[in-house]
Amino acid sequence: MKQDYLRTLASRLKKGTIDEDQFVEALEHFSFESLGFATIDHHRELRQGFPEVILCEGKSSKHIATIARRIAGKGSAVLATRATKGNYQAVKKALRNAHYHPLSRTITANEPKTYSNRNGKPILVVTAGTADIPVAEEAVMTAEMMGRHVERLFDVGVAGIHRLLIQSEKLRTAGVIIVVAGMDGALPSVVGGMVRVPVIAVPTSTGYGASFHGVAALLTMLNSCAAGVLTVNIDNGFGAGFAASLITQL
Repeated sequence: MKQDYLRTLASRLKKGTIDEDQFVEALEHFSFESLGFATIDHHRELRQGFPEVILCEGKSSKHIATIARRIAGKGSAVLATRATKGNYQAVKKALRNAHYHPLSRTITANEPKTYSNRNGKPILVVTAGTADIPVAEEAVMTAEMMGRHVERLFDVGVAGIHRLLIQSEKLRTAGVIIVVAGMDGALPSVVGGMVRVPVIAVPTSTGYGASFHGVAALLTMLNSCAAGVLTVNIDNGFGAGFAASLITQL
């Protein structure tokens, strides 16, 4: 539920154009909506600053399309993660302005028209390798859907540390940094030791057998010796992008 709608509703109640019962009914209508197979939290945008996000994994394309249409129907931004092209084709029939982003595996609609951060500094998304880019792009798309300005710095892992060091100025001018890495997961600690802003570490499932599908990188990041490094779950670009967006609004 958008704040401008709430203000309009309160103004109408104050002026007497609606009574208390109508006011409560309107609030309930924009609080949550039960579809039988899903209960959409329309109030989340007011509480957290962004609408409910659709995780497509485990859902049918029909259900995803219905949920997306109902969220968009409230005038809210639509973000669906872990989406397939088949999911998108169903959503596109329900929402003509929907877009599919295959690299990040996201579906979006009602995108923001402008991008800015309160402190004027960008969110910088860094990857150790090219194979980490899909998770990084999920973080980018999430932050951009929340109206944030994002910059990218890809393939600067510790195997060729000089690639990172020559970008030190770009690192220092960021407002918050998301570092995405698989394999040994060492890059967030290196970046954390170079900057004075929060670093959000994202382990990916990229790597050979002993990486245990990202567990090795996760443990490395959790055990970082650099202060200010925070860690999200394996392949959770969405969580990192959302957290970074909240930090930049402070």
